[in-house]
Order: sequence, then structure tokens, then C-alpha cells
Amino acid sequence: MQYLISVIDDKTGSATPDEMIAIETFNDRLRADGHWVFAGGLASPSTATVVDNRGGEVLVTDGPFLESKEHLAGFWVMQAADLDVALKLAADASQACNRRVEVRPFL
Repeated sequence: MQYLISVIDDKTGSATPDEMIAIETFNDRLRADGHWVFAGGLASPSTATVVDNRGGEVLVTDGPFLESKEHLAGFWVMQAADLDVALKLAADASQACNRRVEVRPFL
């Protein structure tokens, strides 16, 4: 199964040099253990563009879809045998990036 591990933060690009080292070390371990699929950090929500083509006419709006104190600052897509393994990896991810994370399985 694949899981999305979302990093929750109230700032963008706020990782310290030590946190970046811990994240890279964690990423290396994910690769070595066969859990790595993809990961990335995201730019500030203020750089977002919302595209809505539900009504037959494309509506493009600057800014985030939703205003919130916290936002998605980055993510991992990980391969894990089951939810228990994904939760253990998420705990390690949270420790590495020093942020709260959310775990969701892909359908």
C-alpha cells in the first residue's frame, strides 16, 4: 500500500539546518528500506492558484482554496505493508522534520 504523509506547519521553509539534515537522513533510510516513493516541500499557500472547471467555464483564483493558520508544508508518499508500518514511519517522519504529520492511505 501507499500512504501520503502530510507535514503540517504554520510557516513555509521554516526547517532549520539540523532539521534538514535529519530529514535527508530519514529520506536515505526510506530509500534503503524500500519505503521511498516520492517526497517534496511546498511553497507558501500564498503562491497557490485554484482552478475550478466544474461549471463549463474555467475559473482561476489566486491564493489558497482555504485560509488557515496551518497548512500543508510538504509531504512524503511512502510504500508500507500496512497501516501499522505507515504509522511507525510517520512517527519517524514527525521526529525528523520536527512537525506534526497526517497519515492517509491512497485508494
